[in-house]
Amino acid sequence: MHNPSPIETAAQDERFLRAALAQAQMAAAAGEVPIGAVLVGPEGAILAETQNRLLRDNDPTAHAEIVALRAAGAALGNYRLTGCTLYVTLEPCAMCAGAIIHARLARLVYGAADPKAGAAGSVLSVLNHPQLNHKIQIASGLLADECGALLKGFFRQRR
Repeated sequence: MHNPSPIETAAQDERFLRAALAQAQMAAAAGEVPIGAVLVGPEGAILAETQNRLLRDNDPTAHAEIVALRAAGAALGNYRLTGCTLYVTLEPCAMCAGAIIHARLARLVYGAADPKAGAAGSVLSVLNHPQLNHKIQIASGLLADECGALLKGFFRQRR
């Protein structure tokens, strides 16, 4: 397997996070909070492209990340998603962070920080907690302005 250079990784991260942003825009068009996720396998293939589905599915756990983890697990036939990377437009909450740990993802790349419920360091530090045995590589802030603007615009329209 080819180990990508930092430049290749940055380009790949932006491409996949833009795909997650497109999913977030589709969620907004459907009346959902605009959060999108893309889950990529170890070889660089997209396993899931998802968005928030809470309202459409009447499911409080249907966050974009959870929907992506479920779809990728089904695609791989395994709940362990070792070597996979999750791209999401907003910092995961505690529920999603817990699921990310249990899935044993290798990386998380997220756009905007969540100062109200973020569990990757903004409010809570669920991911990479020193007492947990699984550590995940985290990259944050990529396309943060675009991801944050989509959320702010959505909630501004709702008020």
